[in-house]
Amino acid sequence: MVRKIICGPGFSAVTEDGVLVEYIPDDLTDQCGDILLGRTDRVMPGMNCVFVDIGRKKSGFLPMDEDSESFTGGKIHSGDRILLQIKKEETGSKGAFLTRDITLPGSLVILMPMNRYIGVSNRISDEGTREKLRRTGLEIADGRFGLVMRNSAEGAEISTIRQEAEMLYEVWQEIMKKASQGGKPGRVLLSGNTAERLREDYAKDGVDEILTVTEADNQVMRQLRLASERTIRLHGGGNIVVDRCEAMTVIDINTASFTSGESKDRTILETNLEACEVIAQQVRLRNLSGIILIDFIDMNEERDRSLVTERLKECFARDRIKTVIHGWTSLGLIEMTRKRTRAALCDNLLETCSACGGTGYVRRER
Repeated sequence: MVRKIICGPGFSAVTEDGVLVEYIPDDLTDQCGDILLGRTDRVMPGMNCVFVDIGRKKSGFLPMDEDSESFTGGKIHSGDRILLQIKKEETGSKGAFLTRDITLPGSLVILMPMNRYIGVSNRISDEGTREKLRRTGLEIADGRFGLVMRNSAEGAEISTIRQEAEMLYEVWQEIMKKASQGGKPGRVLLSGNTAERLREDYAKDGVDEILTVTEADNQVMRQLRLASERTIRLHGGGNIVVDRCEAMTVIDINTASFTSGESKDRTILETNLEACEVIAQQVRLRNLSGIILIDFIDMNEERDRSLVTERLKECFARDRIKTVIHGWTSLGLIEMTRKRTRAALCDNLLETCSACGGTGYVRRER
């Protein structure tokens, strides 16, 4: 597989064997991953959260307790000036989701300056390798910070890992220096570069080329237009239908005009297997998140269902965003979840229809 990162005017994109799998428009309001100054506005013990002024109309939402037991930050009081990182951008009526447990990602490690946890990527399964990397992390951190050894750290020289960790620690010290100089809530102390984040996230699987272009080519734009379509045709003649709802996304697979010349069961299986690849590509491209339900064509054999599950997992293994395939529900649907980090692509590219208000229907003339 040939993976390319494309940096163009107003966007960053990723292609795999010429297929567009990510398209991220430049958006000044999208600060996911940015580190900034905030001021605590309202401490809500009953909700176990704090609302923080980050220089926007909507206050950010900060849990009082971080997930990690090794987080070193103290208690929060009203009016405190604190360092924060945006984990999830604001959406609808909800403000941005914030954390004090800041992470600085590199290509080999993730440095956590407010934590002392030493961990290893779950993608590394060999226990011997995991323990070796964990000891390496302990030695490098030396109690100064936390580290997560990324998948790409496997096989890397210890000196190279150490060099990157020390570089990230210097970045953190520079952030602290800027923070000590003060400023209004919302002042950005470190802004993540989209192309650089893409390169780091795909480091282990490899990036064959990083291209800077003056304009998107016709192939990219054609595939981008397809990302706003409700129905996507499969090469074999079937199709998938994507419907976003308030609480989830539902994807339906149909055989349509597909005929394999073999048995009905074989036709259904081949359509479902082909759909897996397109579903993974469209979910990544559209940046769909939250609960996703997939209604595959009904299969009679448990073996066929297992083949579809495995194919779906293989296709999503290339996704840099955390995705969990939960399996089949009692109604015969595949249930999966995908972490939300930024707005869906259609929220950036499309606006609500003034005629139907987003329902897709208008009143029939009588």
